Amino acid sequence: MTKSGQRLAVSELATLHVERLAAIEAASEPVYAIPAEYPAGYHVKPHSHSRAQFVYARAGVVMVSSVQGRWMVPPQHALWIPAGLVHTVDMLGDVAMLSAYVAPHALADPPTVVRVVALTDLARALIIEAVAPPEAKSARHDLVMALLLEEVLRLPDRPLGLPFPSDIRLAALCRGFMENPSARLVIDDWAERLAMSRRAFTRFFRKETGISLSTWRQQAAVFTALPRLSAGEAVTAVALDLGYDSVSAFTTMFRRMLGAAPRAYFRAPEQY
Repeated sequence: MTKSGQRLAVSELATLHVERLAAIEAASEPVYAIPAEYPAGYHVKPHSHSRAQFVYARAGVVMVSSVQGRWMVPPQHALWIPAGLVHTVDMLGDVAMLSAYVAPHALADPPTVVRVVALTDLARALIIEAVAPPEAKSARHDLVMALLLEEVLRLPDRPLGLPFPSDIRLAALCRGFMENPSARLVIDDWAERLAMSRRAFTRFFRKETGISLSTWRQQAAVFTALPRLSAGEAVTAVALDLGYDSVSAFTTMFRRMLGAAPRAYFRAPEQY
């Protein structure tokens, strides 16, 4: 986002992104770590890389999209993107992003699916240290990178992915819900629209997405709520817009999904 303290133009950011991709592909070390900053609303066009990417949104909220679904990366979380996956990135608010690009041979059994994970204090400290430009390659630098890889595999998953079905009719229902999410979604309504029984639809939805419609609906609500909450909107307004009968009902859902109430979730973490 900045260069010598100045905000970069969109064209300059696009050029810088291309240069970063080239540097990633040219890197020889097992882990290549770099920081990046982007302004609110910036869109990174479809791309992929031969290395897996472990990205930490130190500030702002990042949304990654592919044909497999969408994944939200709010502050204090990180995302594992498998090598070769074509994806786009959207910045919801000004974003400070730290990324570690992992070579295929660096892990014996790297994750092959996208994962949103909660950061431990150790993982956060390691990736911050990893992107700091070392004065020279050293044994300490290598140890930091090796320990970062070990910690990445231990991080707990968080339900901030929103899988999309491949079935055209069901995908249309899901996209329509994303445009107008509501806590009052009824399974029978969707089953009727697809001319299925409730039981058949329940099985079909789980087969297509890997989760229940109830869980999917709650995750979709979180997707809608997080950008608004991170921008400073009142919890009450967001909860009522999503169709919750009360703030407490919304807060209970939010805490169950993310482990903290909305206001506590966005408190600034300890800085390193």
